[in-house]
Amino acid sequence: MSTSEPTVFIVDDDDAVRRFLCGLIASVDVPVEAFVSAQEFLDSFELGRAGCLLLDIRMPGMSGLELQKELVARDMRIPVIILTGHGDVQIAVQAMKAGAFDFIEKPFNNELLLDRIQRAVAQQVHVETDGVKHDEIADRMALLTSRERQVMSMVANGEMNKRIAHQLGISEKTVEIHRAKVMEKMQAGSLADLVRMVVMMELR
Repeated sequence: MSTSEPTVFIVDDDDAVRRFLCGLIASVDVPVEAFVSAQEFLDSFELGRAGCLLLDIRMPGMSGLELQKELVARDMRIPVIILTGHGDVQIAVQAMKAGAFDFIEKPFNNELLLDRIQRAVAQQVHVETDGVKHDEIADRMALLTSRERQVMSMVANGEMNKRIAHQLGISEKTVEIHRAKVMEKMQAGSLADLVRMVVMMELR
């Protein structure tokens, strides 16, 4: 196998998850390699290999976040998709702010995961110009009410609806309505999409 051929690298300590992901990715004829730990991946990964990394956030030893920081420190530029449980959204948001490409909550939709992998690999091969995107996002944000901006900021920090409702002194149902409006106006297909847009604006 050529080292230049885009490969999906899986790092997850769960044998069943690794086997499932390997089967899913191989079924669409994409090369895939799996590792049981962050250290095992670091020890074998060669600089310059194309593809993307599917990374479990909670692992014994070096965690997903720690591996992500180590990749940055070693200048290993590979798009990272974080695999996270429902209760770990705030950690996933931290990963996005640290440069992760995306995150997906378990249990995940197979088609969605394959689509995100395809996007991550494409991004590495052909990086989009942020200038146009930045202007588009600014235009979308301008459509938000002040309350919707508050809700967006808290959602993008990984806060749950119940906590947002408590902090803003409104009902959970009202938070859900604001949240839906934010997703619609920002044209965000997922929470990860919204986080990416917010991070991009904050970095400018």
